[in-house]
Amino acid sequence: MAHTAGEIADFIQAQLIGDGSVPLKGIASITSARDGDLVFVEDERNLSSAIASRASAVIARDGTNLGSKPLLVHPEPRLAFARAAQKLCIRADRKPSIHPSAVIHPSAILGGGVTVEEQVVIREGVQIANGCRIGAGSVIGENAVIGEACEIYPNVTIYPGVRLGNRLIIHAGAVLGSDGFGYVRDEKTGHYEKFPQIGRLEIEDDVEIGANSTVDRGALDVTRIGRGTKIDNLVHIGHNVHIGEDVVIAAQTGLSGSAVVENGVVIGGQVGIADHVKIEAGAILGAQSGIPTKKIIRGKGVVFWGTPARPIREYLKELAALARLARKS
Repeated sequence: MAHTAGEIADFIQAQLIGDGSVPLKGIASITSARDGDLVFVEDERNLSSAIASRASAVIARDGTNLGSKPLLVHPEPRLAFARAAQKLCIRADRKPSIHPSAVIHPSAILGGGVTVEEQVVIREGVQIANGCRIGAGSVIGENAVIGEACEIYPNVTIYPGVRLGNRLIIHAGAVLGSDGFGYVRDEKTGHYEKFPQIGRLEIEDDVEIGANSTVDRGALDVTRIGRGTKIDNLVHIGHNVHIGEDVVIAAQTGLSGSAVVENGVVIGGQVGIADHVKIEAGAILGAQSGIPTKKIIRGKGVVFWGTPARPIREYLKELAALARLARKS
């Protein structure tokens, strides 16, 4: 959608230098920008390149305008650019509609402005709030609740009773609310009996879940993902896991049952977290770290690495000691 540079400056709370009436239609990198695009620079050495590009306006940290383009001055250009994209990348051509091939139970309640694409199945008692889009081939189970302005991409499966907050983004192939991996072994026979998986899954506002990720429902209680958490592709979250607010989890990470991840934790790719682990607020787990059962990781801003994970300074000292031993042998 087209907006003026002045409107975008107001929206991202930036200082505008130059002509605020210049129209902006999209976003781009400096090298690919065209007329109507907005770009950003974090390194002021690139500001002259941005000014010389075909972009119509630039977000930058420096308040010196080197040319005729409008400059939107913000202390965090990347953050400001991301916020501007929310306004500039809205698809004006998307009209709410229900595709005739969708199967919607008569008891389901759909709010205003909802789009339901091809071959969607919406079962009994489902509630979908205003402004949601349900992508082709998705299945919404009985009594699931979906909040406002959620973007559900194709082939997502939402199990019965799942509760989703507002403004969620669920990418293609994700499965929400499936049974947890819980079994009880019969010591006499060696056979496994399935432990009941009758709990709930609750996901709060502004969460994003990547493609082909899975989040299990609680066994008897609840699995919960807090507001603003961002989960990459191919992540598995087991039953009864509690994840706090503004957590970031990279691809191919797995969290076993009853793990607790507090607010602001950053988890790198391919991290393995065993059952009943607690990751305290603000800790950072490096890629391919391993956290054993019932371990507590604490240290806001501290990077942990290795298996079992320990502070990176300690880990690097151990590697150096091993290298010295190898040279002596």
